[in-house]
Amino acid sequence: MRTQVAIVGAGPAGLMLGRILERAGIDAIILERRSADYVLGRVRAGVLEQGSIELMDAVGIGQRMHREGLVHHGVELSLDGDPHRLDFQHLIGRHVMVYGQTEITHDLMDARAASGARTVYEAEDVGLLDFDGEHPRVEYRKDGVTHRIECDFIAGCDGYHGISRASVPLGALETFERVYPFGWLGVLVDQPPVAHELIYAHHERGFALCSMRSPTRSRYYAQVPAAERVEAWSDDRFWDELRARLNPQTAAALKTGASIEKSIALLRSFVAEPLRFGRLFLAGDAAHIVPPTGAKGLNLALSDVRVLGAALVEFYGERSVAGIDAYSATALKRIWKAERFSWWMTSLLHVFPETGAFGRRIQRAEFDYLVGSRVAQQSLAENYTGLLD
Repeated sequence: MRTQVAIVGAGPAGLMLGRILERAGIDAIILERRSADYVLGRVRAGVLEQGSIELMDAVGIGQRMHREGLVHHGVELSLDGDPHRLDFQHLIGRHVMVYGQTEITHDLMDARAASGARTVYEAEDVGLLDFDGEHPRVEYRKDGVTHRIECDFIAGCDGYHGISRASVPLGALETFERVYPFGWLGVLVDQPPVAHELIYAHHERGFALCSMRSPTRSRYYAQVPAAERVEAWSDDRFWDELRARLNPQTAAALKTGASIEKSIALLRSFVAEPLRFGRLFLAGDAAHIVPPTGAKGLNLALSDVRVLGAALVEFYGERSVAGIDAYSATALKRIWKAERFSWWMTSLLHVFPETGAFGRRIQRAEFDYLVGSRVAQQSLAENYTGLLD
C-alpha cells in the first residue's frame, strides 16, 4: 500500500490528525493495535479548552459536542473545607466544556467511517522503518498476513506505551520525568453531579475531585497511595472517604450509588524531546504525559496534531518544510507550559507526606494568595481554559 502519511494510533490524537489531513485532501492511513470497541471502551476525562472546542468545529465534527457538552464558566477550589469559586467568564471572558474523550473519539470515528478513509484496527506487530531517510515505511500483521505501507511521513500517536517512541534510536531522545507517590482512585456512577461545575478539594486526608460526564452520570476521584489496590476499596469505603474530604454542604448533597467503573490512575509528568526524528513525528501521549489535575492531557494531544497537521498541509500545499522543521520546537513550548501548570495544580491540591507541616503551610499560603489576588486568579483561569498561541 501507498499513502502520504501513516498514522500510528487511533485515539483522539491520531484520529484528529487524520481528520485534519483528510479535509486538506491529504491521504492518510491509521493503524491501531486494538479493536474499535476497545478504543471506545476506554474511560477518559474530557474537559475541553476553548481552543479544543474551536478545533472540533473547524474540522466539522462539533455539532454533537455543542448539543451534549456541558459548558463550564468556572471551577471551585476548596482547601480543608474552605471553598472558593473561580469565575473564568468574569476573570478573562472564556470557558471550558465537559465532553468526554470517548465522545470525541466516537465523533471522529463516525466522520472517518462516513468518508471512507482507511483505518486498520487490530494491526499487530507494527514496525516503523527507514524514517531516517526519504522513504519511510510501516509494516504490520493482520489476520496472519504481513502488510507494508510506503509513505512520506509517519505520525506516532500511539500513546505512552506505543511503538513510535520506542522506535527512536538510543541517544536520539532525551526524556524528563517525575513520578508522583500517589494515584487517583476514580469511580463512575449513574447519579447527578453534586455540583454544576468541577470541585477540586484539598484536605489533610488527601485530594478529591468532583466531576461529571453528563447531567445524570458523575465521576469522582480521591488521592490514594501509589501502591494501593482498587480491590481494597468497596463502594461504601470510597463514598465515606470522599465525603470526609469535601466541605460539609457538598458532602451532604452528594448522591451515591453502585459504581459502574472503578480504577486507579497513577500520576506522572513526562516529556520526550525532540518530537521529530527524520520523517517520524511524535504527538500526544507518545510525546508527553501530564498529571490530570490541570485537565491538560487531551488538550495537549489535540494541540500537537493541530500544529503537526498545519505543518503537513503547508508541506503538501506549498512544498515548504518550514512548518515540519519547526514542529518540535513549537509544540514543546506549549507542552512545557502545560507541564508547569499541571505540576503547580498537583502541588497545590495533593498531600505530599514528605513535605510535612511546612508543606501544608505553604499550600495554605498559596491558596490564600490565590483567593485574595485577582491577578493570580486570572493566571489560573488563563492556563486552565488554554493558553492562546
